[in-house]
Amino acid sequence: MIARIWHGSTPIEKSADYLRLMRDVALPDYRSTPGNRGAYVLHREDGGVAHFITLTFWDSEQAIADFAGDDVTLAKYYDFDGDYLLEKELRVTHHDLYDR
Repeated sequence: MIARIWHGSTPIEKSADYLRLMRDVALPDYRSTPGNRGAYVLHREDGGVAHFITLTFWDSEQAIADFAGDDVTLAKYYDFDGDYLLEKELRVTHHDLYDR
């Protein structure tokens, strides 16, 4: 299994609305993709910035490509992201997951 990690940040005053969009749009999109084994959003506030990390689990690189496109290292963004994020980080990270 592969863990995919993305990071984004918003101003504090936009964080509640962004978290709602993550719950209502992004997480269902991840979870409805064949080969997705789970999707979670981690959230923390630091000073005037809210940080979001999506942690998703995938059966294979092909499943990730079906979700994010041929270059699986590129972050996938939604139409609303530009209204909230302080910057759009270009890349995500992938990690092999071992549960034993």
